[in-house]
Amino acid sequence: MTDHDKATRRILLHRTLWRWHFYAGLFCVPFVLILAITGAIYLFKPQVNAWLDQPYAHVALSGPAASPEAQALAAVGSIPAGRLKAYQLPDAPDQAVQVLVSAKGEDTRVWVHPQTLQVLKAVPEKGRFMQVVHCIHGELLMGKTGSILVELAGSWALIMVLTGLYLWWPRGAQGLAGVVYPRLGRGGRLFWRDIHAVTGVWISSLALFLLLTALPWTQVWGQAFKEVRRMAVPAAVPADWPTAGNRAQPDDLHAEHRGMKGMANHDHLMPGQYAALNLIVPQAQTLNLAYPALVSPPGKRAKTWTAKSDSQDRPLREEYRFTARGERIGHDGFADKPLLDRVVSVGVAAHEGQLFGLPNQLLGVIAALGMSTLSVSGVVMWWKRRPESRLGAPETLDTRPLSIGLGLLALAFAVFLPVMGISLAIVILLDRLVFPFIPGLRTWLGLAGPGEGLAPSHRRRFA
Repeated sequence: MTDHDKATRRILLHRTLWRWHFYAGLFCVPFVLILAITGAIYLFKPQVNAWLDQPYAHVALSGPAASPEAQALAAVGSIPAGRLKAYQLPDAPDQAVQVLVSAKGEDTRVWVHPQTLQVLKAVPEKGRFMQVVHCIHGELLMGKTGSILVELAGSWALIMVLTGLYLWWPRGAQGLAGVVYPRLGRGGRLFWRDIHAVTGVWISSLALFLLLTALPWTQVWGQAFKEVRRMAVPAAVPADWPTAGNRAQPDDLHAEHRGMKGMANHDHLMPGQYAALNLIVPQAQTLNLAYPALVSPPGKRAKTWTAKSDSQDRPLREEYRFTARGERIGHDGFADKPLLDRVVSVGVAAHEGQLFGLPNQLLGVIAALGMSTLSVSGVVMWWKRRPESRLGAPETLDTRPLSIGLGLLALAFAVFLPVMGISLAIVILLDRLVFPFIPGLRTWLGLAGPGEGLAPSHRRRFA
C-alpha cells in the first residue's frame, strides 16, 4: 500500500468516525441531559427519602406500640381491596411504621402510628418523588417505548464516547494544552473545543462505566441478558434486578423475587394469618438487615414468609425465610448468588451511588456534570461552525464502501447492542443509498454525491 493510499484511509476513517460522533451526539444530547439530571438526583435517594419522611421519623407515644399484626391490618384496611405486600421494619420504636399495600395492581405506601394505629399518610408508590425521578430516568414516563428510547440513547452514547476518544487522541500535538487541560484564555471555538475534548477524556471512564452498568436494566439488552443468564446458570433463582418497562415498582421490592412480578401474585391473607408478623418481625429485628428491611407474606409459588434487606447497596442484601409459625427455615446472602449475579449487583450498586457511600455518590455527580458539559459544549461547537442552511455534519468526502475493519467493528457493536445496531444499519443505508441521490438533502447533510472522490485539499488537511 502506497503512502497516498494510507493517507487516504486515515482521512476517510477520521471523517467517518467524526460523522458517527456527530450523529450520535446530535441524537443523544437531550437524552443525556435528562439522564444526567435525574441520575444525579437519584444518587441521593436515601437522603431525599429521609428528608421527605422526616415528619414520620418520630411520633409521640404514650404507651407501648401495637403489635405488627395490628399495624399491618390498619394499613391494609385503609386501602379498598388491599393486600399486604411488605411490612418495613422501623428504625426506632417511635417511628411511624411503613406498610406496602397492593390493590388492583397498584402499590401504596401507608404510614401507620405504631401505637394508635392511625393512618398518618398514604401515597401511591409510583407517585413518590424519587419513584417519579427513577421512572423518568429509566423510561421517560413512557413505559416500554420510553425504555427503548433510553436504551437507544445509551447505546449511541457509548459510540459517542468511544469515537470521541479516537478523535481526541493526540496526533502531533505540541504539549499537553488542549489534550489534558483546556486553553481557557483562547476564547471562541478553540475554547469550546478544548472544554469538550478535555472534559470528555477525563470523564470517559466514568461515563463508560455508567453506560455499561445500566445495560442489565434495559428493555431489549436486559431481557436478552437474562435469557443468557438462564442458560448459563440454569439452577439460579430469577434475577433480582428489573428491566425497564417491566418494573412492578421502581424500587423492585421483590419485583422478581422467586419469579414473581409484583404483589398481585401474593396470596390474599385472611385476618388471622397476619399473626405470623408477631412472630417474624421480632426475629427480623435482631438480624441486622441493611435498611430498608421488609417482611413479606408468602407468594403463590413459594409458601414462606420472608425477611429481606432491599438495600441499594446490593452486596448487603440477604434474605431469611420463615414458616407462618415463625420457624426460620432458610437464608440466602450475597455469597450464595451466582458469580454473574454478584458482578451485576456490584455494578448496579455503584451505578446508583450506594456501593461505597458518599464518595460513590460524588463520583456519580462528577460523571453527570461531565456528561452535561459535553452535551452543552458539543451543541455550542456545532452551532458556531454550522453553515447557514445546512445541518453542519462533517462531510463524507467519498462514496466508497466502509473498510472491512470498520465494517467488522460496526458489526460487533451491532451484535452487542442490538437496538443501536438496527438504528445504525438504517442510518448507514440511508446515508449511502438514499440521501446521496436527493440533491437538496445531500447538500444539507454534507454527503458526497455519486461518483465523487476525495479532493486533494481534504487530503492535505487531514493527512
